[in-house]
Amino acid sequence: MTAATGLSGETERSTTAHVVWASALGTAIEWYDFLIYGTAAALVFNKLFFPSFDPFVGTLAAFSTYAVGFVARPIGGAIIGHYGDRFGRKTMLVATMIAMGLGTFLIGCLPTYGQIGVWAPILLVILRFVQGIGLGGEWSGAVVMVAEHAGVRRGFYGSLVQIGFPVGVAASTGIFGLMTRLPEADFLSWGWRVPFWISIVLVGIGFIVRLRLAETPLFKEVVERREVLAQPVWEVLRSDWRSFLLAIGITVSEVGLAYLLTVFVVVYATAKLGVPRQVILNAVVYAAIVEFATLPLAGWLSDLFGRKALYLAGGVFTVALAFPLFWFLDTREPVLITLAVVVTMTLTHALLFGPKAAFMPELFRTKVRYSGASLGANVAAALSGGFSPLIATALLAWAGTSWPVSLYIIALSVITIVATLMAPETARDGLKS
Repeated sequence: MTAATGLSGETERSTTAHVVWASALGTAIEWYDFLIYGTAAALVFNKLFFPSFDPFVGTLAAFSTYAVGFVARPIGGAIIGHYGDRFGRKTMLVATMIAMGLGTFLIGCLPTYGQIGVWAPILLVILRFVQGIGLGGEWSGAVVMVAEHAGVRRGFYGSLVQIGFPVGVAASTGIFGLMTRLPEADFLSWGWRVPFWISIVLVGIGFIVRLRLAETPLFKEVVERREVLAQPVWEVLRSDWRSFLLAIGITVSEVGLAYLLTVFVVVYATAKLGVPRQVILNAVVYAAIVEFATLPLAGWLSDLFGRKALYLAGGVFTVALAFPLFWFLDTREPVLITLAVVVTMTLTHALLFGPKAAFMPELFRTKVRYSGASLGANVAAALSGGFSPLIATALLAWAGTSWPVSLYIIALSVITIVATLMAPETARDGLKS
């Protein structure tokens, strides 16, 4: 890369460091925006936007609006990926931040069902859709930007971008934890809105940082060779369909786990087991904090041993822990609950999510990399991420116990294991041109 771009080694390292920092900061803000909705759906939306339902049915309705964001993600991935492969990675990263920030802030301003009736959940769904469009192009743009700057250490540098997810989890869950300390009436009146309002300040900071990003050398080379495609999304589906399907399979377990461990366990512990909200919220925050170390470790190990080795290890651990996770939650003991969430997040999600930032871009050529990574990751997110809390809640209602949810987790993991075995090892090779 240095020879191609004419940069000195020191300048290139400085550029890479700035790209990683700007991408990680922006991704953390975007994940915060997206995840506070999930926590709010688990704690308050059933009361404020669906109050005419039975509480459990209201929770299902709230999770249905949560899933809307994931349905929007492939659409956002296709649209933003298209323009990211045509006009550059930087422009789209700035655009996604604006879309997410405005959508999140406006959710915090919404009147409730008691104030405007059915228009309240309708507007909630529309703004959730806007959030999904923004995130659909955000993560893939950030990891493509880093992968195209990072050289041979793509696994490690990419995993630093992934820290944005636990930062978002810790920040969104932590701020809601603080707000739940308010009297119940104050929390339901204005306290739940504060996390959404904070977003506008964070987005302003991220916007300024991202404006200073440099476009990637690999995309510049595509422009200089006049090889920019008119329809990169169609090219992915026509010529890179095998990589596209592998990207979906590789991702379904990780993204499903992410939202089961950060959203569904909150509902399971509070509504099913009667555990105090603060106990389970603290457990999720502690698990996210541990991922600050385990995600870069997993990315670094994937540079040494390959992406597939880490993915297979994460898949096997997921199968092994699918039942013990709920056994520990069922004890209702705060220490054991925290231990279960932390260990499960570390040995399953971290091993899969850390190398993912390198694995996804590595599957696709430069001309379609943004579109391919966006479509693969976001179609998987729509299939397993957005619907996982809804499916798990429905399974729990049907069986009255957690064993079907454990089997669901195992089924997702088997898909990822099979896809990983079929995928090429990409850690040793340069990015596809």
